[in-house]
Amino acid sequence: MKTLILLLISFPLFAKDLVVAPDGSADYRTIQEAVMAVRDHSQEKVKIIIKEGVYPEKLVIPSWKPNLHLVGEGKVRIIGDDYSGKPLPTRDAVGNSTFVTYTTYVVLVDADNITFENLTIENIAGPISQAVALHVEGDKFEARNCTFLGNQDTLFASREGTMQYYVGCRIEGTTDFIFGKAMAVFERCVIHSKKKSYITAAATPKGQAYGFVFLDCTLTADHGIKDVYLGRPWRPYAQTVFIRTDMGGHIHPDGWDNWRDPENEKTVLYGEYGSKGAGAGKRRVKWTKTITNLEQYTVREIFKGWK
Repeated sequence: MKTLILLLISFPLFAKDLVVAPDGSADYRTIQEAVMAVRDHSQEKVKIIIKEGVYPEKLVIPSWKPNLHLVGEGKVRIIGDDYSGKPLPTRDAVGNSTFVTYTTYVVLVDADNITFENLTIENIAGPISQAVALHVEGDKFEARNCTFLGNQDTLFASREGTMQYYVGCRIEGTTDFIFGKAMAVFERCVIHSKKKSYITAAATPKGQAYGFVFLDCTLTADHGIKDVYLGRPWRPYAQTVFIRTDMGGHIHPDGWDNWRDPENEKTVLYGEYGSKGAGAGKRRVKWTKTITNLEQYTVREIFKGWK
């Protein structure tokens, strides 16, 4: 009996549903504690229910904690204030004395098959430099009815070859606030610009079938903001496509920027189909494309083998 008790204490829980509340009234007080309590390499989906409240955490879902479903009940805010250039208490593992873009995240998803629902993730550092809210490295990540708030570099859809699906979400930022190498679909999302700058900065690798695809989204901006570009290429083979998007008048008539390198115009795939609204315009740069092969831009086609 004593051996059994020790084993139960030593190994994470097998429970299907765990509950988190910041006031200590549930199983766990922090989200990180709940994540770490789940069995390593779980082959079944485990739900973590997060009660209403503010969670000041630098949350990491490590690669050995796949198949988690984090669900917010009420208004759940996960906040952090790290930014590029902020001093570290001690040098990190690679010798940096300050945070860099890739370590500024509020939430890091390194595991596969993770779902977020009804969560707000916000980097509250302010418009000081790159400051990531959500950084996703894992494959088959899904966010539903979530809000991601920040300024520069809000959402880092990071790793090449991975699939990420955002449905009914709100994403706010200033510069390059949706960026990375992943194959990411944004469906019925609100994309809100807070500055005259750039929405996307895809770094799609050469040969990858898709980059960022926006389906039936709405582009909005703070009052008085104008000349916002749909995207610029972080890397030469960037792919970003907007399908049936309602674009506010803040969108620059050119639509796209070459990041001060005309050579990028030969390799990027930037396109639109069915754009509407004051920002749809007809004076796009010559090297943008009108999408005609709509059958290739469906969730089912992009996420073959998953959705």
